[in-house]
Amino acid sequence: MTLRSAPPISLSRPPRVQAYEPDPGLLDRWQAGLRTTDASAANVISMLDVIGADGWTGEGVTARHIAATLRSITADEITVDLNSPGGDFFEGVAIYNLLRQDPRRVTVRILGLAASAASVIAMAGDEVQIGRAGFLMVHNAWVVAVGNRHDMAAAAETMVPFDAAMAEVYAAKAGVDPAQAGAWMDAETWFTGTQAIDAELADRFLAADVIETETSGSGPSALKRIDSLLAKQNIPRSERRALLADLRGTPGAAASVMPRADDDWAALARSLLQTLT
Repeated sequence: MTLRSAPPISLSRPPRVQAYEPDPGLLDRWQAGLRTTDASAANVISMLDVIGADGWTGEGVTARHIAATLRSITADEITVDLNSPGGDFFEGVAIYNLLRQDPRRVTVRILGLAASAASVIAMAGDEVQIGRAGFLMVHNAWVVAVGNRHDMAAAAETMVPFDAAMAEVYAAKAGVDPAQAGAWMDAETWFTGTQAIDAELADRFLAADVIETETSGSGPSALKRIDSLLAKQNIPRSERRALLADLRGTPGAAASVMPRADDDWAALARSLLQTLT
């Protein structure tokens, strides 16, 4: 069973606040035609549309559809192909929680864009891969509210815990303080593939974007490979981060890594690193 470190989002849709449409500016930057060669695989869930149902066409990615798809998958691992400008924040939260609480290992592949609610969904992955030319965008929740000025003020106040919950999710993935994640959201921050990996909001590039010459030695690329291999052993993200911090602080051979409470994990990491050097 995978022990996922992503925090839950325990929020429900306020009765007077809706969030059905993505930011129109995001739609202009979204390449809707992206696909992968293995999208038809039995364990691949494709989220290549706006998050939430379109009341007119019935299209869009909904929590109900994702829940049914998860129940139909019998494989031990799940891959989520993601290319979405976002949309209904509350549907995104529900999908995030569905993926997060699934006991199987979840790999999220950001093919082009994971923005707004879609970036929240991405954080549910045990491993997040992103295209070298891909983007991840975080911002504060967008909503539609109806009423007088008092209703508007109440709607703004209602959204405070939602933004705080998102900041905690991004912070947990990146290993930063929630205030830093909140600053990213306030600034509506766009991360390129490289920037997302540097910020640790993503773990590695898509397989097609990995350059073999960068995967030798004991530098950052090797550490990312070790993190990926440790994740496949169902080691929690928090433990992996602590172990990799020890490795980063140890120049040269990995044999001098400081012992951890679980010596087996440290031994595994040393063995992995030795195979890469």
